[in-house]
Parts: sequence; C-alpha cells; structure tokens
Amino acid sequence: MKSSIRSSRRAVLAVALGSVLALTATACGDDGSGAAGDKGGEGSAKGEITFWDNNGGVRTDIWKEIIADFEKANPDIKVKYVGIPAASAQSKYDTAIQGGGLPDVGGVGTAMLAEVAVQGALEPLDSRLAKSALKGKLSQNLLDSSRAAGGGDALYQIPTSSNNGTLWYRTDLFEQAGLDAPTTWTKFYAAADKLTDKDKNRFGFTIRGGEGSIAPALDAAYSQSGVDTFWNGDKTTVDDPKLVAALEKYVALYKKDTPSADVNNDFTKMVSQWDSGSIGMLSHNLGSYQDHLKALGAGKFRGIPSPTRDDGSRVQVSNPVDGLSVFKPGKNKAAAWKFVEFAVSHAENSKYNRSAGQIPANTEAAQDEWIQKAEPTKLAAEALNGADTKIVQFPYYLPDWNTISKADNEPNFQKMLLGKMSAKDFLGTLAKQLNAAQADWKKNNG
Repeated sequence: MKSSIRSSRRAVLAVALGSVLALTATACGDDGSGAAGDKGGEGSAKGEITFWDNNGGVRTDIWKEIIADFEKANPDIKVKYVGIPAASAQSKYDTAIQGGGLPDVGGVGTAMLAEVAVQGALEPLDSRLAKSALKGKLSQNLLDSSRAAGGGDALYQIPTSSNNGTLWYRTDLFEQAGLDAPTTWTKFYAAADKLTDKDKNRFGFTIRGGEGSIAPALDAAYSQSGVDTFWNGDKTTVDDPKLVAALEKYVALYKKDTPSADVNNDFTKMVSQWDSGSIGMLSHNLGSYQDHLKALGAGKFRGIPSPTRDDGSRVQVSNPVDGLSVFKPGKNKAAAWKFVEFAVSHAENSKYNRSAGQIPANTEAAQDEWIQKAEPTKLAAEALNGADTKIVQFPYYLPDWNTISKADNEPNFQKMLLGKMSAKDFLGTLAKQLNAAQADWKKNNG
C-alpha cells in the first residue's frame, strides 16, 4: 500500500510536469504571472508584482510591514500580498503550476522546494546572487541547505530563516544536582542518569517517540557518531555502524531515564510533559521558548545547541529552511528579485526573524542586539554558522522523503523503543528505502 502511494505521487508529478509544459504563455490567473513552462521576462523593474506568503495569517503582519518598507524605498514597484495558510501552500502552488496564476515571488520552504522546482516553476538564482549586495552576507550552511533541498545543482531559494535543534535543560535541577551544563554527549548521558528518580516520578530526559520522531533521533545519532554526510556516493550513511551504536545508546534511555509515555508523545505532549517541571532535559527547537517561559518562569531553564562530541566537534542534521523564490513565468523578474534582495537585507531580515523567533539567514542580522539578548537563538545562530559545524543535509529533494521519514518508519521507531526491533534493523530498513528512492530519483533526474 505504501509503495503504491509513493508510485502514485511520482505519477502525479510526472503528469503535472507534462501538463504544465504543454500550457501556453497565455495561461495565467488573476493573482499571479502564469504557469510553469512559461519563460517570463525581466520586465522593467517597475509596476506591480504578486507575492505569496506561504505562512499566511501567522506571518501576515510582518510581511505587510516589510512590503510597506519596500514600497517606500521603491516607489515605482507595488507588491500585491496574498497570504496562504502553511497547510495549503503546497497544493496552492501545485494548482497554479498546472493551471496558471503563479506569483512573481513567493515563500517556498525546503520541504516543498524540489517538488516545485522539478515542475519547471522556479528561476535559478545563482547568477543573480553572485551580482547582488547579498553576496557573502548569507549563512553558507543555510545556502547549502537550500541548494541541497532543490536537488543539489541550481539555487532555487534564497534562505530567509531557519530553526535549529535546541537542548532545553532545567538549570535549577542541574544546580541542585551539582551538574555541569549538558554541552557534550558525555555530560548529557551523565545528567540523564543522575536526574532520574523513578520513585519520585522524576526523569532526566524526555524522548520523542510519537509523530515526528525520526528527525530528532537521526540528529542525535549523527551528532554522536561524527559521520557528517548523508550519502556515500549513492548509498546512505544512516546504517553506518557508528550510527547504529549511537542510536542504540540514545534509545536505551527510554524508560530508564525517560517516562514510559514517551513512546506515544509528539512534540506537543513532550513539551507539555517537560513544562510540568519534573524532567531535566528536552530536545526540541527554538519554537517552544515561550511555552517554557510561561510554564517555568525565567531563570529556571536554558536552551543550548545540541551537544557536541567530547572533542568539541559539532555535527547536526539540516533543519527545514524557509526562503523566497522567484517564479520562472514572471513577467517582471527584475522587480521580483529586487523584493527578494530587500526582504533578506540586514534590517528587514532582522525584523522578520525577530517576529518569527528564528535564526536570520543574513549573517549581519544574526549579530543584532535583539539576538544577543535572546540566548537560545544567539547560541543556535553561532552553532549554525560556526566554521567547524558540519551539517548533514537531509534529502528533502526526494519525492519519497516525507513518506519514508514519517509514515514508513515512525511505527518502527516505536518498536525499537519497546525492544521489538534492533537499532541495526531499524536503520537497515531505513537505508534500504532511502537507497531505492535515491536510485529512482537519479534515474528520473540524471
């Protein structure tokens, strides 16, 4: 059944691509520039352009503020804002690719980037960035993530922001136990043991066993192992013996130093459980800061980047990156690119990410005062942009990635927690599926 779902998805993409290439340049809607396959044009860098916000509602106010700033600085260009709820952004783009009405510029996250790009809808941005004032001012690790998510060749997205894995820990509990901050994996495991007292319903860590469990588990495995690439040729490294050993150690925390309920906990339940006050550490991203502050109060917790190895080396998996793309059918790409440049400039990118609570792609924005005062974000930005940080790029470009990393293997992760599946078998199964998906992608895109 799962195989047929993936085959159907690939078939839909193939049909969609064939359909859009057959469309003429006259096919356009009332809220955008045209359909994929249209060549578009540079235009006059004046007039009206359409911008699609892929997180409409949540980010509407800040984007309207940025648009107002842009129009003030560029009085010959007007921006038509269209807010699209995040849950329906992918389908909105797919519909416009086939039937017309694509915007001139829009928000496209890495999770959907390859799927939009493979249908011929996006403008390659390498040459534009090379001539731009943004050159040298964007996080190289985020640019690498954007390029990898698009398939690894052309750059189809200029990153605006990223989240990052964060280890939240109870500073009050650590101080009471005489523990150092869990900055390395050795210190992390020692703290998980020492803070656990099952008789008092206290645990050192809470592990994500329910929905969304695969990415944090792989992050922990790669981070501990030191393996710093997802592929070795066309074969994945997820079943490397070093990762197997690291995952075994991580999973062994379940029920020993974590609550038994973790096997079913998604991030909402996990965060709520940690905020109850009886658990020492939680691995989540920056987005849960306000929840912790409200539940625990200032001074009782801290958020730091995921632990390093004992030698200080840092390996982490790529987080989804949000960004802006210029659409190939656009009739005024010059104006669309001007908008991208402006939105990711120092001042505007800082303003956007302060509102979103995320890490700016613009490295100058990452040094601004607000970020220096927000320690978890400051430390995450430093880790992400560190010269010695190695990012393992997840293959977001694979059409099967979401299915493999969620529906196919989340039940297997739960089996592993419950001792019904070994880490070697879990990672071996995952590797087999990923290798097949990579071979299929290479066959169709080589």
